[in-house]
Amino acid sequence: MTARSGFVGAAVVVTSVVLSAAASHAARPSETARRSPAPLLAAPSSSAPAPAPSPDAGIYKIGPEDVLAISVWRNSELTRDVAVRPDGRISLPLLNDIQAANLTPMQLRDTVAKGLATYISDPEVSIIVKEIHSDKVSVVGSVKNPNRYELKSQATVLEALAMAGGLTDFAKRDRIVVYRREGTTWKTLEFNYTKVVNDWDVQQNFVLMPGDIVVVP
Repeated sequence: MTARSGFVGAAVVVTSVVLSAAASHAARPSETARRSPAPLLAAPSSSAPAPAPSPDAGIYKIGPEDVLAISVWRNSELTRDVAVRPDGRISLPLLNDIQAANLTPMQLRDTVAKGLATYISDPEVSIIVKEIHSDKVSVVGSVKNPNRYELKSQATVLEALAMAGGLTDFAKRDRIVVYRREGTTWKTLEFNYTKVVNDWDVQQNFVLMPGDIVVVP
């Protein structure tokens, strides 16, 4: 064997060994890869999952004095605007008095459709709240214009006091309370006007709920 052929043979052997080692190294995951978590798997959170929102959250419920547009397809005699009475009921032909207050428009639609099914085949009913008059709060006591006020949107205690014209000169600003009905009882919520307007405790300026009574001594 010549020196040239011997050198070529050795080079081939060395190359084969290097390629074999490289292939073996590529087939095995590295220590870093074996120890590191998969990039698409997030570590489990130690905090509890956020609670699911209530199904009724943000859904308007009909109240007394609201005006409803009730439409029955292809039946003009049953299509009309009705006002919810103070007792929470409405009167409709064929159905007489039915409960409307504390129902969503969808729930009332299903109730009306079920009642009319006795007289009409597959009635198609739609309910639209045309006017909202049930969302009211009362502001009484040492304010310039004590009254019941309709809420066209969410309102805080400070906004309700503004609707009532503001406080009188002799109002006890740090002793304002809000009475809120809870079932058959009343809950008392304190409101310190001075702290809120001076930005000492803005969290006290909470959102009112329909039926709340703001009392200013």
